[in-house]
This record gives sequence, structure tokens and C-alpha cells, in this order.
Amino acid sequence: MQSSRIPGIVLAVFLSATAGLAAAGAATAASESTSAEDIRQETVQLLQALESYGAEQRDEALSRSRTALENIDRRIETLESRMLEKWSDMDQAAREQARASLQALHEQRTRVAEWYGSMKSSSAGAWGHIKEGFSKAYQALQEAWENSEREFRSGDQQ
Repeated sequence: MQSSRIPGIVLAVFLSATAGLAAAGAATAASESTSAEDIRQETVQLLQALESYGAEQRDEALSRSRTALENIDRRIETLESRMLEKWSDMDQAAREQARASLQALHEQRTRVAEWYGSMKSSSAGAWGHIKEGFSKAYQALQEAWENSEREFRSGDQQ
């Protein structure tokens, strides 16, 4: 495999692994794909909903956020499984890139989880600040997915 195609390999595995998980909440066929636009739309919907929730609607905000985190977890699990299936087909450089991409996703996911924990325990007075921190962390995670898709597109054209 050519090293110039590494980002494409990593994202191709990712895209096939994440297909339809937000809607179906289950494993999907490798022939489908979820684009960064789908993920962006999910993020926009979550962030708009969170923006409208006041401290008195904390339970609703937490429920919606928990569902989003569960979707992310399923996507990451599926990605890890698909990468393991493709592992023997990858050269060393592709494996290193795959590890790095997966580590970056886990780090972003951890940041979102930390803010989610803060949302669960925040006071009414801190609600706006905590909600904003969660939203920014979640958006950063969504942007990481978009960056991966751009890498795929540029690597696919080489």
C-alpha cells in the first residue's frame, strides 16, 4: 500500500463502520456510509436543543446528551472492530495512522464525557457555562470527524 493513501484507508474504514448508527443504533453493512454532513447535522440538532434548555430542563438535556454519547461510543466501537478486521491488510505506516486517529477520537470523546459529568453535577448558576463547555467539546469532536473526511478526500485523489 502507498503511504499517500493512509488517510484514505483510515477514513474509509471509519466511514463504512459508522454508517447509519445514529439512526439505527446498531451495526450496519460496510457498503453504506455516513458522511461528515450527517454527523454535522446531528451535532447541530443536539447543540440547538441544548441551547434551548435551561437549568430546569437539565434532565432533558442530560438524556439527549447521553444518547449522543452512546451513538459516539457505538461508532468508535464499530470503527475499532473494522480496523481490527483490516489490520493484517495495513502496512506499518497505515497502522500507525490508524492508531493515531483512534487515539485522537478517544481523547475528544473523553473531553466530551468530562463536560457531560460536569453537566450532571452543576448548579443552576453554573448551568450556562457548563452547557457551553459541553457544546464546544462536542463540536470539537464533530470537527475531528470532518477533518478525517477531508483527509480521505485528499488521499483518495492522490
